[in-house]
Amino acid sequence: MPMDNPPHPGEIVRKDCLEPLDLTVTEAADGLGVSRKHLSALLNGRSGISPEMAIRLSKAFGGSPESWLTQQMQYDLRKAKEQSDPEVKRFTTAER
Repeated sequence: MPMDNPPHPGEIVRKDCLEPLDLTVTEAADGLGVSRKHLSALLNGRSGISPEMAIRLSKAFGGSPESWLTQQMQYDLRKAKEQSDPEVKRFTTAER
């Protein structure tokens, strides 16, 4: 079930993964095999979780890659709904 107001996945990584282990951004980035700049962008909400990062997070902290990507998708979908209300025609089979 989707959350109504999901946090950015970077917040989850910081609060649920780095903080409990008392990891610095540099230590976590080294362990994940990514640059400090790349991890910092995720933690600060400037980038999202890619499929590759989902695999890295899964290996380092647990959870499935799919669960990490689901968190990102829920966040992205909420943001899209907040920012857009496009005019779209509804198609039905009765019209054809």
